[in-house]
Amino acid sequence: MDRHSLKFTLESISKDILSGDRRSLARALSIVEDGGPEASWLVRKLFPHSGRAHLIGVTGSPGVGKSTLVDALIVEILKAKLRVGVLCIDPTSPFTGGAILGDRIRMQGHTLDKNVFIRSMANRGHAGGTALATYDAVRMLEAAGFDVIIIETVGVGQSELAIAQTADTTVLVLMPGSGDDIQAIKSGIMEIGDVFVVNKGDLPGAQKTATEVMQSLELSKNESGWHAPVDVTNAETNEGVEKVWTDIQKHRQWLEKTGNLKARRRAKSEAELAELVAEIARTNLHQSLEHSKQVQDLVSELVDHKVDPHSAAERVIQTIFTS
Repeated sequence: MDRHSLKFTLESISKDILSGDRRSLARALSIVEDGGPEASWLVRKLFPHSGRAHLIGVTGSPGVGKSTLVDALIVEILKAKLRVGVLCIDPTSPFTGGAILGDRIRMQGHTLDKNVFIRSMANRGHAGGTALATYDAVRMLEAAGFDVIIIETVGVGQSELAIAQTADTTVLVLMPGSGDDIQAIKSGIMEIGDVFVVNKGDLPGAQKTATEVMQSLELSKNESGWHAPVDVTNAETNEGVEKVWTDIQKHRQWLEKTGNLKARRRAKSEAELAELVAEIARTNLHQSLEHSKQVQDLVSELVDHKVDPHSAAERVIQTIFTS
């Protein structure tokens, strides 16, 4: 496809996204997930139509019931007459680079609802399960008119911290009897939660876990002024999920009232900019290693111990930015 035809196609996709066409939205999400000039073009075109949605991050260890909770939250959001987009960040296949879980069985009851759009995305090996493409995927959903966007992460260990950079409101999901509450307290993950959910509330020890989390939150230093609620749910039966949605809305209202929403989004923009600059630097570095005689000579000096790695790195950066 020549450049003129490609631009015409991207123009058509962007126009159709703004009119709510789901097939065009799906194509756009594939484009931004692959990255490259086409993704950049779409982002530039649709960026003015982004920034309006409430971004909700749902994170927690595998097996705590994040997907079931998200499924139940969709029902509550639809009751509020809002449109919801869901990005499920999955582990990346080491062979294909695609999402291992793919188009999962969960949430299938909503696939025909025009007010719901669900997409699985590969994490591309990024810590925290959020790839650079996630930022742009959110923008595509916002441009398509979705009011609420839920980002459900892989949720492995301390890598959950990355979701706090992307979301306005972070929901940290725990379950009784798994040791998640103690692990979260020890690892500092508690700091990222705006709303805490002890799911599988029908299991023994659910209330005890909720009490321990509340006590931990009371002891921790929280200078923001927001007092994170701890909700007990059984997402399988929707029990307690309405309260979670209410608390998420209260947090959004608090963010707007205190000016913290703008502060959070500024921090997110700084993080994204840093990642993009690093990605550009990596790309330029690979090109320099392949094509630059100056860099190749420097590598030879490094191998021969004529220059130390730190000095070599500084000289490479100078070469990259001057070129």
